[in-house]
Amino acid sequence: MSVTTLPLDYTSIKQRQRAVWSAGDYAMIGTTLQIVGERLCETLDLRAGSRVLDVAAGNGNATLAAARRFAQVTSTDYVGALLERGRERAAAERVAVDFQEADAEALPFPDVSFDTALSTFGVMFTPDQDKAAAELVRVVRRGGKIGLANWTPDGFIGQLLKLVGKYAPPPSGVRSPTLWGTVARLGELFPRHQIDASEQTFTFRYRSPAHWLDVFRSYYGPTNRAFAALDADKAAALEADILDLLEKSNWGDRGDLVVPSTYLEVVVTIA
Repeated sequence: MSVTTLPLDYTSIKQRQRAVWSAGDYAMIGTTLQIVGERLCETLDLRAGSRVLDVAAGNGNATLAAARRFAQVTSTDYVGALLERGRERAAAERVAVDFQEADAEALPFPDVSFDTALSTFGVMFTPDQDKAAAELVRVVRRGGKIGLANWTPDGFIGQLLKLVGKYAPPPSGVRSPTLWGTVARLGELFPRHQIDASEQTFTFRYRSPAHWLDVFRSYYGPTNRAFAALDADKAAALEADILDLLEKSNWGDRGDLVVPSTYLEVVVTIA
């Protein structure tokens, strides 16, 4: 007897995801990740005057890094509140950035509009990975570059997302976002284009494991929504599991938290 597989309802999935990333205040997390955008722009050898698109920009880490290098930057996200945080930061630094609400899977720009597209821990969370990758390729000129920072499956954040997924399972059929942190999946997403990838480390530095948990439970959408959806017993179990992961990953030796998390820094050169 054959089994019919129904197509995924990406519209509903994206609505659910938008609610997740609108929860808490990701800007409180994103600001701590600024160094990743700076590193990526250096790896790309980003030049002044370049037309740059930041996709799923959040509160603008890669956006600001590019703007500090005097690029012509367009910053996009489908969560308007996060773009507002990016606007505030750009205004404070007095750098010129065009902010525009946009879906990474349907970018509202003509073909070959940009020299470079960026995304740090953003586009990897799109439900339709192939469509998102195709959109990145479409809007970048031939010879241009796509720069990405994607959490790896086995790194700390990859393990955290797996753990949260046990308590708050993602929609059936949606690929894991951390596949973007593997060379094999990148080869499928960007066939025929040159891919250069290297594993990098971002280190979370907090006052204690409890401090990290409090911040992520309050502000990071996936953990915020997971805790909100669980009853008291399951929430306590998730808390215990996360604290155990933090303790196992912690390099701190004074009661503080020092947790390295690997990510893949990627440069795709458009053929």
